[in-house]
Amino acid sequence: MHTPIFDVPLAFGLFDQVEWEQRPASEIYDEHLALIDLADEAGFYCYHLSEHHGSPLSLTPSLNLVLAAASQRTGRIRLGSLVHSLTYYDPMRLAAEINMLDHLTKGRLELGVGRGISVLEAAFFDVTSIEDSRAIYRENFDVLLEALTAKNTLNFQGTYHSYTDVPLWLHPVQRPYPPLWFPSSNEESIPFTAGNGMHTVLNNYFTIEATRSLVERYAEVFEERKGDPNRLNAHVDKPKVGWSVKVVVAPTDKQADATARKAFATWEEHITYLERRAGIPARAERGDYEHHRGNGSMIVGSPERVAEEVNATVEGTGVNYLLCSITFGNLPFAEAKQSMELFAEHVMAQFPQGVSG
Repeated sequence: MHTPIFDVPLAFGLFDQVEWEQRPASEIYDEHLALIDLADEAGFYCYHLSEHHGSPLSLTPSLNLVLAAASQRTGRIRLGSLVHSLTYYDPMRLAAEINMLDHLTKGRLELGVGRGISVLEAAFFDVTSIEDSRAIYRENFDVLLEALTAKNTLNFQGTYHSYTDVPLWLHPVQRPYPPLWFPSSNEESIPFTAGNGMHTVLNNYFTIEATRSLVERYAEVFEERKGDPNRLNAHVDKPKVGWSVKVVVAPTDKQADATARKAFATWEEHITYLERRAGIPARAERGDYEHHRGNGSMIVGSPERVAEEVNATVEGTGVNYLLCSITFGNLPFAEAKQSMELFAEHVMAQFPQGVSG
């Protein structure tokens, strides 16, 4: 059994991108909402949804609409963004919608924040400079936190936004705001995430060995700063430090591999679409199925094999949160449903304390 860096049980999350298919989007939304229902029943800790624009990788330019729909059909699973790309928002309006969602979910909302990783997507919003993107993100994050915590009115004067005595009638259920998540693709972000006790998910392009080192570094910084009441996530006692992995489970290794290879090829087409459209070479390893299988970021096989690989992965990395992509590419709903059910029964059941988070 795995030994996490933090003395907390392993928990499981579900990560989704709601990819484009050549059929009505309403059918796609219905199937993904049905998978959230199944995840709720299975005991997944949280359903996380990504935001992308202009890409077949995502039919969810508005995360809040999907999370609002999911809030009305689930009762236990937490629901969150991973992430809201803050650069693209009016932060006052986003804060109001986050407050709405926290009430609609009855306090089950998790709030992922980020700048937005794609410069090609940023250009759709007329943000063409990395420096501008960073500056807008930082200011929007400041406004967001102020709008979520201010008592009666929002006042903020910045470079990009100015608000004067804006009445605030909505406040979050969770105080001071829903738990914050900040995924990391850069080891230099660890002091920020750990110092503030923010939940994080490490990019699976890190090796397992490198991830272990980052998790250990996170634990060290968190221990140094956990008594600081000014931490952004001071209301979270035990942050989740996670690893993202694609998971396909089938009755046999052969069946799982065939399903995974086909879905992976479609996912690779989707995630590289904007780069190919712009004539930018994609990273070679991004579309390399064997590379993903070899570095632990893709776990595929029979229930027995998947259980073994999950144990090896969390033992090697020391993470206390495994964020699972169970539907990706063109994976059919029936096979995603089977995969989730087998995963819950044969893998999650080995971690009974961690199932509910």
